[in-house]
Amino acid sequence: MDLSVVIPLYNEEESIHELTEWIARVCSSHELSYEIIFIDDGSSDSSWKQIMGMAVNNQSVKGFSFRRNYGKAAALHTGFFIATGDVVITMDGDLQDSPDEIPELVRMIRDQGYDLVSGWKKKRYDPFIKRITSKFYNGTARWSSGIKLHDFNCGLKAYRLEVVKSIEIFGEMHRYIPMLAKEAGFRNIGEKIVEHRARKYGVTKYGLDRFMKGYLDLLTIGFITRFGKSPMHLFGSLGTLMFFIGFIMAGYLGVRKLVFVHNHLRAPLVTNSPFFFIALAVMIIGSLLFLTGFLGELINRNSSERNNYLIKDKVNS
Repeated sequence: MDLSVVIPLYNEEESIHELTEWIARVCSSHELSYEIIFIDDGSSDSSWKQIMGMAVNNQSVKGFSFRRNYGKAAALHTGFFIATGDVVITMDGDLQDSPDEIPELVRMIRDQGYDLVSGWKKKRYDPFIKRITSKFYNGTARWSSGIKLHDFNCGLKAYRLEVVKSIEIFGEMHRYIPMLAKEAGFRNIGEKIVEHRARKYGVTKYGLDRFMKGYLDLLTIGFITRFGKSPMHLFGSLGTLMFFIGFIMAGYLGVRKLVFVHNHLRAPLVTNSPFFFIALAVMIIGSLLFLTGFLGELINRNSSERNNYLIKDKVNS
């Protein structure tokens, strides 16, 4: 099969029929064999009924419904697990992503050899505050990941099938799939300017809380990609540094007291100095950080995925 289109959605009953027909029309006109995978993320409207109705009339339509709302990352993870097409396209179910972009995205994966192509909504129909915060997010993500994309969170993306089968997304990690792909060894990541259409039906499902979640997830993914396999490198280094700083502070107080005693002067009590308690706290924190790294290594040692490595190619096997 040429193409799998994965569409996570939540309460998008008005747009499902139109979106399905649009995708089918585009794929048919470009002679692409396809499947459309709808993941209903616990909708409370008639979205699931619409999907079931589509599936009866079009065997290329597949649908899966969650019992409750788990979030976009869970829906994408499920869709990726099910997808079988050589190229996997993800798009939102609100008609703000245009299916007319599909043929060019497929061509970039097939002919130009990209592992992942991310859409860039250069002209956006979003509120001003959303556009500003999006630029801030994307700038931070570019700086921390080294991936030169303008729009990490664009829902319209194309992947080689191997990519989606090699990464795991959870929580709110759908925002940083390019970073996960790069960590998995898929470094040929491209970008395409895509049309962003004004919302035709319903209202946005995202609130202000997503801005805080986005940065927390960025910290999480940054930690996982750099230190997920070796937590001692981070916690052990920080712990050793802090313990050393605390030891130097305590040593200074001890040496100062010995100097007073050597010169037959009345030596102040070490415990009278606030530096003593600061040094003690720093040494304790350093020891706890080191212990955290040690425990992290023990957990990694017992992980069933500790020796899971992606093989790019093989010969005479």
